[in-house]
Amino acid sequence: MYGAGAVPVASILLGQMRPIPVRPAPVTQLEERMQRSVFLMLGWLIAAAPAQAQQWPPALGTKLAASQVPPEAVGLYVQELGATRPLMSWNEDRAMNPASTMKLVTTLAALELLGPAYTWETEVYANGALREGVLDGDLVIKGGGDPKLTIENFWLLLKDLRARGLRDIRGDLIVDRSLFALEDADPGQFDNRPTRPYNVPPDALLLNFKSVRLQFLPDEQSGKVTITSMPDLPQIAIVNHLSLGKGSCQYWPENPQADAEKAQLVFQGKFPRGCGEKSKNFSLLTPNEYLQAVFEQTWDELGGTFAGKVRDGTVPASARLLSRWQSPPVSEVIRDINKWSNNVMARQMFLTLGSSAGASPATTASADFAVRGWLQQAGLNVPELVLENGSGLSREERISARNLARILERGWDSPLMPEYLASLPIPAVDGTLRRRLKGSGAAGKAHLKSGYLEGVRAIAGYLQDSRGRWLIVVCIVNHKNAIRAQPFLDAVVDWAWSQDEANCCMR
Repeated sequence: MYGAGAVPVASILLGQMRPIPVRPAPVTQLEERMQRSVFLMLGWLIAAAPAQAQQWPPALGTKLAASQVPPEAVGLYVQELGATRPLMSWNEDRAMNPASTMKLVTTLAALELLGPAYTWETEVYANGALREGVLDGDLVIKGGGDPKLTIENFWLLLKDLRARGLRDIRGDLIVDRSLFALEDADPGQFDNRPTRPYNVPPDALLLNFKSVRLQFLPDEQSGKVTITSMPDLPQIAIVNHLSLGKGSCQYWPENPQADAEKAQLVFQGKFPRGCGEKSKNFSLLTPNEYLQAVFEQTWDELGGTFAGKVRDGTVPASARLLSRWQSPPVSEVIRDINKWSNNVMARQMFLTLGSSAGASPATTASADFAVRGWLQQAGLNVPELVLENGSGLSREERISARNLARILERGWDSPLMPEYLASLPIPAVDGTLRRRLKGSGAAGKAHLKSGYLEGVRAIAGYLQDSRGRWLIVVCIVNHKNAIRAQPFLDAVVDWAWSQDEANCCMR
C-alpha cells in the first residue's frame, strides 16, 4: 500500500557519512623508510614493556604503532560495570572529538527526557471552506520535527486526507516550520559535499530527508548502466554517460558532477563490471521545492488536484484541523539513529530536546541547555563537553573518554536500559558494524557505536567479555592518521573481550 516513490529508510541511513580520505603531505622514499622504522621500533618497545610498567598490552601496542598514530592521540577507557576502577585507561580526561559516538549522549538524553513512547506530530489544517471535496482556500501543514517523515508515511498522511473527502485544493500549500529555528547554513560547509543527505540541515517539516535514491542497474549485454530515481522527480535532471568497464567496487558509486542550482547530476566514466546493482542518495532541491515536487506527484496519484504553490507561513487562527500524523516512538527512532548513524535524524532529535524544554523556536543553544540540565540532574559533571548539533557531524564537538564512559554507565543503570542497548549496532551482525570484528570473540557479544570523521575514529559501548562480565569500552583517536586506526580500535574491543586480571593495563 506504499507509494511507488518510496525511499527505503535503510538505504538513506547507510549513506549518511563515509570516511573522507586523508591526503598526507608527500614524503621521499628515504623519509618513508625512516618513518616506518621509527614506528616499528615504537611497536616493539611497547609490546616488549612489562605490564607492571603500565604500558599498552602487547597486541594493542603493535596495532597502534602500525597505524602510525602516537599514543597521545588516543583516549581510552575500559571498565567493568559496577567496578570502582577501570581495567584500562589512557589519556582518559582529554577533551576529544568523538565523531558519531556523540549520538550516545543525544539518544540517551532523548530517551530519558522525552520518554520511550514520545512521538512527533505532523498536523494538516484547512484554511477556507471545504465543500463536496473542494477546499476554497489554503492547505496548511504544521511540522512537528518528525525525524522519520518518509515518503511512505507522507503518502499515508495524504491518503488520510483523501479518505476524509478532500479532493481539490484551490489555494496554496502553506508550510509552518516555526517549531525549529531555520538555519541559514551552507550544506557544503562541513565537507564540500552539499548534495549528500547527511549534510541536510534540520527542519520542522523534514520530508524524506529531502533526498532521492538513485539505483544503478548494469546490463552486461548492452554494456550500459541504467539509472533510476526514487522518488522520480522531473525537477531533478540525471545525465547518464556511464558505461561498463574495469574498476574497483569498493568506492563506487563515485561522486558525480553536481549542480545544485540546476538540480542536475552528471555521471560519466566506467561503472565496474561485476559490481552488481548499486545505490546512492542525493539532495539537490530546497525544502519547499522538494515538498512541492513530492506533494504534487503524490496528490495527483491519489486522484486530487492542486494548482497552487508551496510557501512558508504559520497556521492561521481561522484554520481547522483536518488530520494528524504520528511518528514512530523515540524507542524506535533511536535505533535508526544509532544502528545506522543517521546524522539528520540525530539533529532533529537534538532540537526536539530544545523544544521540549520550552524554547520556541528550538535552537541548538536551547538543546544544549536541555542536555546539560539532564546531565546535572543525573549527577554527571562533564565540563569539557561541547555540543554543536548532537550528531557528531562536527569539527567542534568534544567529550572525554572517561565522561563518555560515565554516560554509558548511566545508560546501563537507567530503567530504560533495554531500549538504549537495543539501539546500538552489534558487531558482525547489523548496523554500521555488520562487517566489523568478524572472527573476533566479541562478534555478536557487544553493543557498540562507531564514529568516523576525517582525522577521527572512535568506538564506544557495551561488551560482554569471555568470562560473562559486562564492560564499558570507549576508545577515541584524534589524529591525521586516524583513518588507519580501525584495526587498533578493533584490537581494543577484542582485547577487552579476552583480557584477564594478569594482562592489564595502563592507568
